[in-house]
Amino acid sequence: MKTSEIEAYLDSLFPNPHCELLYTKDYELLIAIVLSAQCTDKRVNMVTSVLFSKYPSLKQLKEAPISDLEEIIHPVGSFRKKAVYVKEIASILVDDYDGVVPKEREKLEKFPGVGRKTVNVFLSEFYQIPAIGVDTHVERISKRLGLASSKDDVLQVEKKLQRKFKKEVWGKRHLQMVLFGRYHCKAVKPECYHCAFVEICKEKKKNLK
Repeated sequence: MKTSEIEAYLDSLFPNPHCELLYTKDYELLIAIVLSAQCTDKRVNMVTSVLFSKYPSLKQLKEAPISDLEEIIHPVGSFRKKAVYVKEIASILVDDYDGVVPKEREKLEKFPGVGRKTVNVFLSEFYQIPAIGVDTHVERISKRLGLASSKDDVLQVEKKLQRKFKKEVWGKRHLQMVLFGRYHCKAVKPECYHCAFVEICKEKKKNLK
């Protein structure tokens, strides 16, 4: 199957993909992405609705008691570490960036809890800067469809996807692959019987047993 056929099927499934994390401000999106590590977007949205209602500004987040942040963030897992990230991100934005999340990758990657994937997702979603964030769904789909090797690390997967897809659709393809992995090609019990990719999928024999 050609890359163009893969893209056509993704377009048919998700013609207008969107980020499922809820946010109204730049820092809310950044924090939501950080909280989403090893957690579902649905649960993150439940937590951030409480977090940003109780602390509706960066200054308030910066000054929030760490124990209170831990209690609110607890459902997303690794809550102690993530509570520190939230407080430190708020502090850096207030103290160094006048409350505006920068769009420069090198600056963003210096924020606590923010790695390459988080930066890619944020820049693509908020600033519409072409990028492909390789999360667990994107990595799984890429390897199952032969877009990347099973031995590739996330950076290698990202570079291969960048070569496969045109730059102007990187953000769209990222979202489509996330949604495809979340609702169709799941880690456990993927819906292979309804999938147009079944003939090229590396996992088909195991999953169709």
